[in-house]
Amino acid sequence: MKYLNLLCIISLLIASCSSNNNKTENKDADKADSTKITAASATATDTSRCFLLTEGTKNQDSTTIELAIKNNKVTGQMNWLPYQKDSRKGTLTGTAKGDTVNAVWSFMQEGMTDTIGLKLVLNGNRLMQKPLTFDAKTGRQHTDEKAGYTVVYKETGKANK
Repeated sequence: MKYLNLLCIISLLIASCSSNNNKTENKDADKADSTKITAASATATDTSRCFLLTEGTKNQDSTTIELAIKNNKVTGQMNWLPYQKDSRKGTLTGTAKGDTVNAVWSFMQEGMTDTIGLKLVLNGNRLMQKPLTFDAKTGRQHTDEKAGYTVVYKETGKANK
């Protein structure tokens, strides 16, 4: 049953983040659409993209990120879905400078709300993250500032917005 739930969640993510490739039959509409694309491309940081990371012995654990960047402001969703364990689901807010994103993940787990600061880098069709580490004194996770960007998510598509 858990596999079915996980499969449904991943399928919904991919469906919600798949790009819309519908073509219009009207040539004037095509011309107007291409103008919009060119104008949108003028701001290279304006983007909405989805990413997926699978882990575990059978890739049964997944983390999904839907990331929207507009005018260097970052918003989105991040869901950590480990197999047969409590998930973390929440929102991302932060800033982008070039390809680097500094965000705060506000999530809910076991009825409790918590936050973690994240360091991310967009690299082609990948999103790379500095790993989290556990602080035994505070009992909380935080970004390992000394580590490299070793957690790698693969892009699943553009978000439909």
